[in-house]
Amino acid sequence: MAKHPIIGAHVSTAGGLPNAVLLARHIGADAIQIFGSSPRQWEVRLPSVKDANAFRKAFASSGLKGVFLHAPYLINLASEDRGMWRRSVAALAGHLKIANMIRAKGVIVHVGSGVGGLFQARSMELAAAGAKQALRQAVGKSALIIENSAGGGEKIGKNLAEIAELIRLIDSRRVGVCLDTAHSFESGMVNDYGKDEVARLAVEVKRTIGWKRLMAIHANDSKTAWNSKHDRHENIGAGHIGLDGFKNLLANSEFRKIPFLLEVPGFANEGPDKKNVDILRKLAD
Repeated sequence: MAKHPIIGAHVSTAGGLPNAVLLARHIGADAIQIFGSSPRQWEVRLPSVKDANAFRKAFASSGLKGVFLHAPYLINLASEDRGMWRRSVAALAGHLKIANMIRAKGVIVHVGSGVGGLFQARSMELAAAGAKQALRQAVGKSALIIENSAGGGEKIGKNLAEIAELIRLIDSRRVGVCLDTAHSFESGMVNDYGKDEVARLAVEVKRTIGWKRLMAIHANDSKTAWNSKHDRHENIGAGHIGLDGFKNLLANSEFRKIPFLLEVPGFANEGPDKKNVDILRKLAD
């Protein structure tokens, strides 16, 4: 069993990319997730070579064990609207380029929404084609990391079997998975995070996507009840998952090897903070 699991957090890049490293160390995080460019704009601004080098230098001397990017929320690779689809591909490719520049593990992305029903296969095909195109436009080592959804609407990725099928369609070694604890609970993919359910989830990971594909865990408590289909994060221990749920996850030898990245509101409503990091780390002892 990994002695010290990696406890990371989403942090701001305000003031420049290197400031994200300083903020991560301030709250005691072992790894970081950042937005490489604005998450609410289609335009992707690549950092200058100077800024990318400054980030890599700061990161290398920080002791941090990984950096991940999160893609814009606007992206919908499953859209039937060709204009939307093209903008989504371009935006994802741009963020993959940023990830390559700063040597991030990859870009975590919500794939988007399909039209459901008999057309679900078409939505999956569109999403896979978009992912392939983005990967071709951003050659490098950084991965495209698919995040599971909370299950609302017709969002793709409500369970691991659906994500596994998408991975099969994309057919690239550069595709990984991010498992969001709140989304898994809110979508009904897991009933809770009791010991038996965590063990069942571990078996499901191995059976569907495989442990090599699981690159990150978004560690978020859920503000909404089981199977709510509503994506609402809460601080660790303050939601419906509870402290015992995260303790059980961290006690599992396989999940413990995966970086845990906080995306919680923070106890001062300023985003992931030292208190949340400390709570998770204590639960791992």
